[in-house]
Amino acid sequence: MDHAKKKLFIQFVQQPFKFRIFLLSKLPSAFFSGVRVKSIDENKTEVIVPFKWFSQNPFRSTYFACLAMAAELSTGLLAMMNVHEKNPAISMLVVSLEANYFKKAIGTTTFTCEDGIAVANVVESAISSGESKTIKCKSVGKSNDGEIIAEFFITWSFKVKKNNH
Repeated sequence: MDHAKKKLFIQFVQQPFKFRIFLLSKLPSAFFSGVRVKSIDENKTEVIVPFKWFSQNPFRSTYFACLAMAAELSTGLLAMMNVHEKNPAISMLVVSLEANYFKKAIGTTTFTCEDGIAVANVVESAISSGESKTIKCKSVGKSNDGEIIAEFFITWSFKVKKNNH
C-alpha cells in the first residue's frame, strides 16, 4: 500500500505544471529562484538551481540560500514522500542544517540526495515506537561538469501527530 502512495507522490512531483504551482503556493522563494526537480524515485532525488538574476549574489555566483533551498528540497521530497497520506499522520521538521561550500556556483547546480531508504526506515521507526526520530540526510551539489559545489547535511525530525479530537 505504501509503495502505491509513494508512486502517486512521485507522479505528482514529475508533473512540472502541477509541481510548479505547488512551489509557487508553498515555497515561493524556491519557485522564483528557479529551483526545479530533475528526477525522483523512492531512493534518490535530484533538484536543480540555476544561476540567474533572481538567485545570484553580488559576487556573480548563486546565493548560498538558493543553494540551501535546492539541497533542502532534495532531502525534503524524500521525507514528504514517506509521510504522504500515512496513517497515523506524521509531522516532519528540519531541526538542523550544516553546509560546506567548495566552489563558486556559476551555472546550474544539481543537488542529489540518495537517502530515501534510510528516510523510509526512520519514518517507520517513528510510527512503531511512537517517539520522535531524526535522520541526517546528505545532499551533494555539483556543477554541470561534475565538480562538487557544496554539500549539505539536513537533519529531519519525524513524529506521529497527536489526535486533536
